[in-house]
Parts: sequence; structure tokens; C-alpha cells
Amino acid sequence: MDSNKKKDGISRLDFLKMSASVGVGLAIGASGMAAIEKVVAPASKSANTTGNDSSDDRISMYGEHQAGIITPQQTYMYLASFRLMVNDRSSLIKVLRDWTRFSDLSTAGGTMRTGDNPLLPPSDTGETLDLPASKLTVTFGFGPSFFSVDGNDRFGIANKIPLYLKDIPRMPSDKIDPLLSGGDVCIQVCAEDQQVAFHALRNFIRLSMGSATLNWMQEGFISGGSGGQTPRNLFGFKDGTANNLHQTTDGYNDVVWAGDNEPDWMRGGTYMAYRKVRMFLEVWDRSSLSDQEDTFGRHKESGAAYGKKGEFDTPDPSQMPIASHVRLAKESKQLIHRRGYSYTAGVDPRTGNVDAGLLFISYQRNPEEQLLPMLKMMQSKDALNEYVSHVASGMFACPGGLREGQYIGQNILES
Repeated sequence: MDSNKKKDGISRLDFLKMSASVGVGLAIGASGMAAIEKVVAPASKSANTTGNDSSDDRISMYGEHQAGIITPQQTYMYLASFRLMVNDRSSLIKVLRDWTRFSDLSTAGGTMRTGDNPLLPPSDTGETLDLPASKLTVTFGFGPSFFSVDGNDRFGIANKIPLYLKDIPRMPSDKIDPLLSGGDVCIQVCAEDQQVAFHALRNFIRLSMGSATLNWMQEGFISGGSGGQTPRNLFGFKDGTANNLHQTTDGYNDVVWAGDNEPDWMRGGTYMAYRKVRMFLEVWDRSSLSDQEDTFGRHKESGAAYGKKGEFDTPDPSQMPIASHVRLAKESKQLIHRRGYSYTAGVDPRTGNVDAGLLFISYQRNPEEQLLPMLKMMQSKDALNEYVSHVASGMFACPGGLREGQYIGQNILES
């Protein structure tokens, strides 16, 4: 490993050597990282590997941008918010280092060894020992309270807060639960195997014990359609069709990645907006097909906008009902990158109705221009409001991607 990769933090190889020396040991999947495997093997006579792993199952966590933003959506997602318990920079750096090391290991298809001392807790929770990486991605974001709380510059970084990082203001129809909203750090974990995704989140919780506490956690899924088809939400309509308008390098630069006027650490980064949207399935399921299609302004089966034949044909808002969801979105003349997931959470004991809906997640370079005006207009006028309720909210700044040897947040805390 060259010196440029090593000078900004503890390298992956250094971490493995350190782990082996204290008897923790790490098991790397069949990832082709021969140099790493040589370090791991001496920690135990048999290195745990996942023989069914392949390069197609792994998505690198290194690059210009964090993975999990414009990455094609995996089937399963966990979104979790953490509240930091530490108040000094060195303790914060430690937990961010630990999270980064584990992300590096798990996205590469590896697991920490269960340990050689049966009298101590295992070094890994163990539920992915025989599983491949399953296209696991980990995406980190920082909330407004990461930088300051009530004017308190808790880590000496208040001057590095990005331009548009603030809590989403209350919208006309909101019923926001503060216990399910906001947070200091948000971690989005996605994978093609639900157990792989949960394993990662579970170990983030374990590794931060005493340093951070779990604020809230949401579990999502999308339809696993083949051929890159747009997934459908629980109302049966395609969700995310408009992403097709910007899925080019120039389009992502215009829509997703932060501008040059942002702090240096946001270069290659973006803003993650989160809304938990409860869907009233029982009401929707009693509505006629024509009412459902009028609500969206699209045909349910094909996904085509009114007056069009194909899902990706350019919509004509004048052909849609005036309060339809798609018409209002088009009239805002703004694009966002949607990455939403459906959720189900059992039964609401107060009503006996199913608690289910949409975990709306979007990425954009300027939420004040792209998202908030659209959200305000749609919360005021959207026909869909009859069938949904926004119950949780959050805004997070996602740093740019990492070089090998860096830890997440390093450009904020050490520059």
C-alpha cells in the first residue's frame, strides 16, 4: 500500500495486523485480497471464508462517492439513526474509525472471528459466517446536531456545517413523531440478503456501545423485479420513474452531488432526505381503479402518465387531474434522486389497521431548492394526502467517498 493511502488514517492492512495481534482475528471472504488473507490466516488455523462469494457480490466502499446513493437499489434496507453519547473529539473519532473498519470488512465479504476464548463474548455476532457480501453497501450521513446542539459546538466543527443542512420544516399535513426523526448520525445499510444487511447494522450498534445509542431504526424492502424495472410501492404504482431523467454523469452532477460552494468535505457528497410515510392501505384498497389512477396521474399497470403509452414517455401535466401526485411533482420543475423502500410494521393496536407504507429517501445537491418547495406544495395540494400521513422526518449530509485508509468523517474532524 502506498504512503498516500496510509497517511490519512489506519490502513486496512494495519487494522488486520492489529486485530490478529490481540487475538481477535478476522475472516475475509473469497475476495481475492491475497495480502489480507495472509495476515488473517495466522490468527487461527482455519480462516472463515465464504466460498460462494464472488466479485459480483461485492460493492467497494471506496471511491469518489459513497456507495448506496446512485448504486442500483438492493432488495433490503435498514435505516438507523444514532445519538452520540461522547462529547470529545477523540472519542468520536474512535467510534467512527470502528464503524469504518467494520464497513470495510463486511462490504468486502468478511466477518470478524467468533473468538478463541469461550469465556468472552464473540468478536462478531456470527449470522453471516457462511454468507456472501450480497452487494452490501453502507452510507453514512450527519445530521445538524452532529455539528452543534442549541448553540453548543460540541466537537469544534460547527463552522464546517454544510450550507443546506437543517431539519426539514414542518409541512401542512405533517404528523411527525420526534422519537422517529432526526439524529446525529444516520447509517443506511442495503443488501440483497436481509440477514447480511441486519448483521451489519447489528454490529454498528454493538461497536458503538457506550459511545452512541440507537435513536430509531427502519426496515425496508422493494420488489425484486428483474431487468432493472422500476419498483412498485404498496399502492401498486411504480415509484421512482423520474430517476430515468438524470441517470448520467452530467445528470448526477446537476441533481445529486454537492456544489463547489460547499465545504471541502462535501465534495462528492450529497444531502439525504428521509420521510416515513404511513399508507392507509384499508382506505386505498376500497377505492376504485379510476380514483387510484387519478390520484397519481398515471396508469397503474403500465406506469405511463395520462395521455402517454410508456412509463418513460415525457408526461404532459395538462393531461392529468389538477391535484394529482405526478402533475404537482412535474410542475415543481425540480428533480431529486429517489431511493425509497416499502415497510411493514405489524398492526396499529389503536385501529386494528396494518401499519405499512413508504420510507421515502431522496438524495439531492440542494434540498432547499429541489425538495422543500416540492414537499410543501404537495403536502398542501396533493390528492394523495387523503391516503397517507407523514410521520417521521430527517435531513443528513453525506460526505464524499473515502480513500482506502481514511475513516468516515475524517475530513471534517482532522482538516
